[in-house]
Amino acid sequence: MRFWGNLLGYQLVWFAAVIGAGRGQWWPALAAAVLFGAWQLTLSRQRMLELRLVIAAAVLGTLLDGGLAASGLLRYAAASIALPAGGAPLWILALWCAFALTLTQSLRWLQPRPWLAMLFGAIGGPLAYLGAARGFGAVAFAAPEWLAMAWLALGWALAVVLLTALITCWSPVAADAGRWPESVR
Repeated sequence: MRFWGNLLGYQLVWFAAVIGAGRGQWWPALAAAVLFGAWQLTLSRQRMLELRLVIAAAVLGTLLDGGLAASGLLRYAAASIALPAGGAPLWILALWCAFALTLTQSLRWLQPRPWLAMLFGAIGGPLAYLGAARGFGAVAFAAPEWLAMAWLALGWALAVVLLTALITCWSPVAADAGRWPESVR
């Protein structure tokens, strides 16, 4: 039940974020992410780990989305509140934080599989942005579109691997349950 609740809860946050942003509103993402986060942390057996993971995800989101915004490769709707100014909008950072909470539940299977985590990030990250752009107008790609998609693929591949590695480093439970093989450490 926790698996499905986590998976569906994150999807609700994603839809609230991109629909809200597409309509010029940042607050639906923040409200949904706060509710989702509070619910997940209430159920969590490792609150400190998950809070650290949320902070790490927010930093990664600030770097990746902030860099793409600053470079002009991506333009975000509802970007009036961004970190830094002109960088990653609050609604996309809320999504990063909510995503981090899936890595200990519904996406837990990625933890002991760094190559699969990298592939998941490289494909899933850009597809989420593409869906947000084409379906809801929450993001716009500068021409040529493939360049932003390539940076998203690289950034998300590295981010998912790093976040899953942090879980392994920070959690004795995760470390005992599924250490990465010596060949990929």
